[in-house]
Amino acid sequence: MIYLPKSRDVVATVWRRSSVVLVLALLSAGLVFALRAFPSAAQSPVNVPPPALDEPAGQTGPQVAVLAGGCFWGVQGVFQHVDGVLAAVSGYTGGTAATAQYETVSTGTTGHAESVQITYDPHRITYGRLLQIYFSVVHDPTELNRQGPDTGSQYRSTIFPMNAEQGRIAKAYIAQLNAAHVFNAAIVTTIEPGRTFYRAEAYHQNFLTLHPRSAYIVINDLPKVANLQRVFPKLYRTRPVLVPTSGYTAATSPQ
Repeated sequence: MIYLPKSRDVVATVWRRSSVVLVLALLSAGLVFALRAFPSAAQSPVNVPPPALDEPAGQTGPQVAVLAGGCFWGVQGVFQHVDGVLAAVSGYTGGTAATAQYETVSTGTTGHAESVQITYDPHRITYGRLLQIYFSVVHDPTELNRQGPDTGSQYRSTIFPMNAEQGRIAKAYIAQLNAAHVFNAAIVTTIEPGRTFYRAEAYHQNFLTLHPRSAYIVINDLPKVANLQRVFPKLYRTRPVLVPTSGYTAATSPQ
């Protein structure tokens, strides 16, 4: 089996940047079946129940959630298609500002996880509903320090609560899903409060939308968006909410 994770090494870099050429070559050679041999972060959606505990009604103004579940390209791509989400920005959470840079984070030694900062309208979607999507179609919460072909603590399943209420909801929801044996194994998602989010480089923003023919996106991430539409049709928005990149700079201070 050919094993080509999204990582910082030369082979994977060539894989990402030359993926369209690779797919065309496979097609011309009549070897489409070879794509099925690649490990994939995409999974069949899991029918998870809504959280029994959610944030209270009457929240005023936009709220923020930060979630990590593997490569941020796919996590961002899914939430950009969720109705009620006002913005979804790829970045790094868990480490320091000094190490919030892709090549450094990719070493797996910084404490950072590739994550997505989600700004949402609580009158249209709740924090608990975002978590339901996160556990159902975004990633596999039973995989420890990996998702599909990508390995390392930077790809861990983590919820970064912005306040005590979010932390309480996340903890209760994980306990609820484990007690119901929704997954075939225990959830390994960690809850890490008090961490700072740093925006990733501009070339990582809107990656799924800008590179829909990238082999990595085709294999790992487009199925997640399709699952979102199928499992949560009332929450699916056709037109994604994109990150404005004109004059964009990666964050070197808390966001």
